[in-house]
Amino acid sequence: MGWKDMILRTLAAMLALVALALAPAAAGDEKLRIIGEYKAFVVETDDGKVTITRVMTDCALNKGFLQPMVPVEGVTPVGEIEVLKGLNDPDTLVVDMREVEWFAEATIPAARHIPYTEVAGRLDELGCKKSDGAWDCANAKKIIAFCNGPVCPQSPQAIKAMHREGFPMSKVMYYRGGMLSWKALGFTTVEGDF
Repeated sequence: MGWKDMILRTLAAMLALVALALAPAAAGDEKLRIIGEYKAFVVETDDGKVTITRVMTDCALNKGFLQPMVPVEGVTPVGEIEVLKGLNDPDTLVVDMREVEWFAEATIPAARHIPYTEVAGRLDELGCKKSDGAWDCANAKKIIAFCNGPVCPQSPQAIKAMHREGFPMSKVMYYRGGMLSWKALGFTTVEGDF
């Protein structure tokens, strides 16, 4: 191969790289929300500014946005150890608050399913009683609420609905890691049982 062929091949490779750099981003590179509507955060480092973004990955599960560790004042954030202990505690209910399709695919063994859109009307399943149109939650069970993970708003929305209906937040624990952490750590899952 002569030097002219090498130059032509080098130029062709460089043009291909430029075309690739200028091409529209692939679907996997779509910038996702981080908190609220923000899709990027700029931080100052010793080496200059760095922009932090978030893109969909195989393990991300959904395109939601970061949820606070404590969605409502009084709620206790918990991890896998507390979830495991809660599964065998007769006074605690581990509640999968995701949409039915997610629950049907895989859930934590022994978890009860109450979709986030239904929890305000199903507090009787959590130990409350309806009296004169209002919930009496004096004998409510302890609840460990979860959904798809740190960017899933479903269980935080459910917890806010429970709070609005009078469920005591001191009896609510929030497993923010949810199914994302559960699966990432290799824990057993089961198909949701209806």
